[in-house]
Amino acid sequence: MAKGYWIARVDIRDPERYKDYVAAAKPAFETYGATFLARGGPYTQLEGQVRARNVVIEFPTYQAAVDCYNSPEYQIAAKIRQEAADAEMVVVEGV
Repeated sequence: MAKGYWIARVDIRDPERYKDYVAAAKPAFETYGATFLARGGPYTQLEGQVRARNVVIEFPTYQAAVDCYNSPEYQIAAKIRQEAADAEMVVVEGV
């Protein structure tokens, strides 16, 4: 079964509130087997629009990635993130 990946591009507007998001999201990530492959850090813009923070999270399966996002635990965290940051997020299936 193919792994699933969250790819998120984020501009944080309120760094202190964003810390609350990170703490609130942790239980969902632990439940669904998330592994962070990239979390912020330097980047090189190649094409198109960019955001300041880029995140790649690996899940054991594509369905686990989707289920994590839709979980009640993560949806609480998502509301906090939406207050503190602007983002685009997708789930993609690994090869």
